[in-house]
Amino acid sequence: MPPFSQPVHDVVDAAGTASAVDSLARAPMLAVDLEADSMHAFRARLCFLQAGTDDDIFLLDTLAPGVTASALGALLADPARTKVFHAAQGDLQFLAEAGVRVRGLFDTHRAATLLGWPKVGLGDLAAERLGVTLAKEHQQADFSVRPLPPALRNYIADDVRYLTELGRVVRAAVDAADIAEEVALDCERLTDEAVARPSIAPFNPKISRTLPAADQAFQLAAGARLHALRLQWAEAADVPMGRMLSNAAIQELVSRPLRDKKALARTQGVRGQVVREHGDEVLQLLASLRAAADRGELPPPEAPARDSGRRRREDALKAFRSEKAVERKVTPSVVLPNPLVDELATRPPADVEALAGVPYFGEKRVRLYGEALVALLR
Repeated sequence: MPPFSQPVHDVVDAAGTASAVDSLARAPMLAVDLEADSMHAFRARLCFLQAGTDDDIFLLDTLAPGVTASALGALLADPARTKVFHAAQGDLQFLAEAGVRVRGLFDTHRAATLLGWPKVGLGDLAAERLGVTLAKEHQQADFSVRPLPPALRNYIADDVRYLTELGRVVRAAVDAADIAEEVALDCERLTDEAVARPSIAPFNPKISRTLPAADQAFQLAAGARLHALRLQWAEAADVPMGRMLSNAAIQELVSRPLRDKKALARTQGVRGQVVREHGDEVLQLLASLRAAADRGELPPPEAPARDSGRRRREDALKAFRSEKAVERKVTPSVVLPNPLVDELATRPPADVEALAGVPYFGEKRVRLYGEALVALLR
């Protein structure tokens, strides 16, 4: 096991970036992590890209002029060079937005999950597999602050300091469990799906179908309008939308009547600042939508499409993977991860050849399960 005493290099300009890339290019394995100000801004910015090897750690300040994630694009896109991430999905989306596509990914979080390890957080894996204790108190820090406080600098450096060795330890366990192909396919899927950071999804309140039609219509409209308002307020204040109204707060506001600001202030998840600055607007909106719903002017939610055949296929596939997982002594997701269950249940292949063409299914699954799955779906 290495001593984990790699020097940390701060990269704050184009010359430092070029030097970092030159050094990283000599390593066959890179540890990569990213930090953003997601908890502190309406639209998060990439603040740091950390890249580490067994010999060095580079902290690329992507808010500094001349320092960009794209400078590492060729290294990260090289499939012959292993890139070790932990819980890569969000990081891959930030990189894709910067024009960087990652190949040769090994995600220790995904691998540990497929191995069935009970604790898969980076801190848990570092403690259990390497005997290292990682600080956790800075996870929600504002990484856009400059100069970066020393405690935060150490924190982001430690996120990659141990990751190359942890990658080797987890990969050895993957090989021993004979699930290397399944892990590789899942990592490939993660990289392919990370096209860009997703746009902010609409808020869909949980609406009971047993409610009167007017109540359902009110909850649907009120949820959409409150979501639009919180986006407007959050963008103006440059804070995350949840700092204005959380999803739970919107759900509560559309689910029970409110008569005044005192009742609004007592609603869980509604901050005092929102009550003071926007309370009247919220109450007026809810009152007008309630009246419109009672007059029958608001459309009710659309009835969900029902596909009994798809549901039966999904249940059968889940039972199949559970049975095969017991036989192989692996987790059910090794046999069929949820995205494959969804794909096969929605578009069942007619034969083994068609099954082999399903993205991320892989030769091994065709060999082990192909005929049985086609027969089951038929």
